[in-house]
Amino acid sequence: MRVQSDSAITSQISSKTSSQVDAIKRVAQRLNESGTQIARAGPVEDDDEDEVSPLIRVRSRDLISTTQQLAILVESGVTLAPALAAAIEEERNSAMRAVLRKVKESVEAGQDFSYAVAQFPRVFSATFVALAKAGEKTGSLGSMLRRAAGYMQAEYETRAKIRSAMIYPAIMLIMSIAVTAFLLTFVLPKFVPVFESRHAKLPKITVAMLALSDFAVKYGPVLIAAAGGLATAGYIFRKTKKGREWFDVFKLHVPMLGAVTRKVALSRSVRTLGTLLASGISVLDAIELAAEIAENTVVRRAWLSIKDGLIEGRRMCDCMKQYAIFPRSLVQMVAAGEETGNLDVVLERTAEFYEQELETMIKTVTSLIEPAMIIVMGVVVGTIGLSLLLPIFSLSRPA
Repeated sequence: MRVQSDSAITSQISSKTSSQVDAIKRVAQRLNESGTQIARAGPVEDDDEDEVSPLIRVRSRDLISTTQQLAILVESGVTLAPALAAAIEEERNSAMRAVLRKVKESVEAGQDFSYAVAQFPRVFSATFVALAKAGEKTGSLGSMLRRAAGYMQAEYETRAKIRSAMIYPAIMLIMSIAVTAFLLTFVLPKFVPVFESRHAKLPKITVAMLALSDFAVKYGPVLIAAAGGLATAGYIFRKTKKGREWFDVFKLHVPMLGAVTRKVALSRSVRTLGTLLASGISVLDAIELAAEIAENTVVRRAWLSIKDGLIEGRRMCDCMKQYAIFPRSLVQMVAAGEETGNLDVVLERTAEFYEQELETMIKTVTSLIEPAMIIVMGVVVGTIGLSLLLPIFSLSRPA
């Protein structure tokens, strides 16, 4: 079982954009020239225009598609308000449409686009806001929106690869637990009266399995409640600062998965840093945003310490050498980028390299996990089956 492939994800996003952009561009350009506003042409869902929660969420696909449309329209010379109106007209997701309408109202009221989108932190990330602000300062909002769309699509595809790789092992794990629980609590107890009535001498493996089955039947609800309580306590603990730090360190040291976690955090933060530096954002602000996007306290703390080192006048590569989380190859590439003055280009290419490595690593880990889980499931089911068959064979022999 697999989710959609990366190419399918990309094609779905791009096909939606390409099918809408041509029509949007023609309409928006005419309206831009005439100075009129777009009126809704077709029946769509009613939105609450007065109240839009700043905590509203939208799907990543919708945000990427809308950003791509806005980038093309603004780069084509359409001013922002008509471009937003055109995007609202074409958008069919009610949440995304409500957010765009509020952004358009703020822009028409004289506020900056970056300020307007910053009012919805669950929709527009800090990186998106920073790129928009840089575009406004340099007069290149269209190109910044295109860069933001490319950045978000790369992030989306990375997350999709991880989800795709984890779905099958997760299903196998759930099935293994369910089958084992069914055999222990429903199948094995059915054979106990048979064995007792024949006064059969049971093999040790059968005795052990029957004892485990009896324990599961008697204390199953207690075990389930205890597991639920531990899961709840773990979830609450993870929400605390100390708990988050502990889990982040733990994830980096899990066999096989720790390397994937490290690669994900580095690829995201390096891509963010390269994108922001290429957009003209100061290195200190870019590092702070890269630390935030890493989503791992170990990596975040390392980036923030590097920022402090830069304030003290040290080179970035020298600061990175102090932390084992950064591979030596990354430190060397950063040093080369600083010497040549092309740090942004080096970081973006490094991020692409890391994403390719991440894809290969995910495939490798998945190829190891899947057969391991099949073997474990086979051993468990085989052991239970053997514990049933041995006494049955013994009973079937003539006295």
